[in-house]
Amino acid sequence: MTKVIKFPTALVSGDYSSSSLVLEGGSVIDQCIVTAGERGTFFLQQHLLYVVLGGRVTLSCGNQTFVVNKNEMILLKKSQSVSYIKEGNNGKGLFESMLFALQDNLIKDFLTLQNVQIPPMKEEYTAKVSQMSDTLIAYCKSLSPYFDNPSQINEGLLRLKVMELLYNVMDCSKNIFRQILQLRNPVKTDIHRIVEQNYTSPVSLEDLAYLSGRSLSSFKRDFQQIYNTTPAKYIREKRLQKAKELLQSTAMPVSEVAYSLGFENPTHFTHIFKDYFGTAPSTIAEV
Repeated sequence: MTKVIKFPTALVSGDYSSSSLVLEGGSVIDQCIVTAGERGTFFLQQHLLYVVLGGRVTLSCGNQTFVVNKNEMILLKKSQSVSYIKEGNNGKGLFESMLFALQDNLIKDFLTLQNVQIPPMKEEYTAKVSQMSDTLIAYCKSLSPYFDNPSQINEGLLRLKVMELLYNVMDCSKNIFRQILQLRNPVKTDIHRIVEQNYTSPVSLEDLAYLSGRSLSSFKRDFQQIYNTTPAKYIREKRLQKAKELLQSTAMPVSEVAYSLGFENPTHFTHIFKDYFGTAPSTIAEV
C-alpha cells in the first residue's frame, strides 16, 4: 500500500499528477482521464462530488462500497478515506471523471444566496449513487476547455461555475441536495461506529468530531464518558495494537503497515511502536 493521497492538498501542491482548477488555494474541480485499472486511496479534506463521464469506478469508504457508472454521481462528505478502482467501458479503455471539491464556505454562500432555511435533520442521509441529468452532463462537458490553461481562468468566473454546478445538482437530485443541506447541519451519530470505521485513516480529532455531528469539545466529553480515556490516546493505542497484529499475521512490510493504519511517516511509526511495545516493528515482523 502506498501513502494515502490527501484530497485536494496533493493535487494543489503538484504531488499527484492531475489537471485541476483551483479557487482560493483549494482544488475545486479535478479532471481525470486515465487508462482503466488505476487504483488507490485518498483522504477527503473537503466534501467531494464524484462525477463519472466514461467507464465506472468502485468506491469503498468505511463498510460501504459504491459502483458509479457513466453519467452517474455520488456525494461523499469530508474527513474520511475512500479507496477507488477505475475501469473503462466493458473493463477496458479509458476512464473519465470530474471531482468537485465543495468547500464549506462555497456551500454556505450558495444556500445563503438561495435563502434556504435548513430544517432540523432527524436522520442521516447516507451517500447514494444518483443519475446525472442531461443539463449536468452538458455542464461538465463545458468545463473541458478550462483545463487547457487553468492558470489563466478568472477566479470570479470559476466561482460562478461552481455555483452553476450546485444549481444543476439541486435540480437533478433531491437526495444529493438533502445531503448538501446536512453538510451544514450534521446529524449527531454514534461515536463508537465513527471511531471504528475511521481510526485507520489519517483523521484528526476535528475530523472525528465533524463525522459524529458534534463540536470538538462535545466530542471529547462524550468520548471520555464512553471510553474513560482521551480520544488521541485511544486511537493511537488501537492503531498500534492493530499494527502488531498485522506484523505477526501477515507478510506486509513495516512501511505498508504504517500507511494502512493512517501513519503518514513510517519512521515516526517505528519510533512510537518501539516506545509502546519495547521493541521495533521490524523485530516482530521477523518472528
